[in-house]
Amino acid sequence: MMPDKLLKYNPVIFSKGKRGLIYIFIKNKKTYAIKVKNPSSEAINRINIEADFLRLLNKHNIGPKLIESGDDFIVYKFIKGITLKEFLKKNKLTKKLISDIMNQCKVLDDLKINKEEMHHPYKNIIINKHKAYLIDFERCHFTSRVKNVNQFKDFLRDFQ
Repeated sequence: MMPDKLLKYNPVIFSKGKRGLIYIFIKNKKTYAIKVKNPSSEAINRINIEADFLRLLNKHNIGPKLIESGDDFIVYKFIKGITLKEFLKKNKLTKKLISDIMNQCKVLDDLKINKEEMHHPYKNIIINKHKAYLIDFERCHFTSRVKNVNQFKDFLRDFQ
């Protein structure tokens, strides 16, 4: 549910996912995103889990910058760009982008965090100019058996 204090910014729907709804708004000439629980989702506590992981991963320059979080909502800096899926319709993955994504996957692996989506990352990577941003951390969990790097390698192998 949208926090009342954010309604004054007139947020507009940007995207709908299985577990979350993304709204965007402008404040002080900067664009922000609000992620709230999708009312039709039966997932429990996923938005709060994403906030916890963003808080940790932002220290390693991964993910959109978390601004605020609360009960079933997060506010973060909006990343302008296109999904990896849209990018690949017109472009090829450069060595720089592959390296950028792989480095972020390695940090996740080093932190023992599994993202669970790197084998099919089409909607979970935003490309802004020549930089890749991982997004959507609601399925993350800690594990000793991390596989982000291997999943992304599998994606690259299968994609080509």
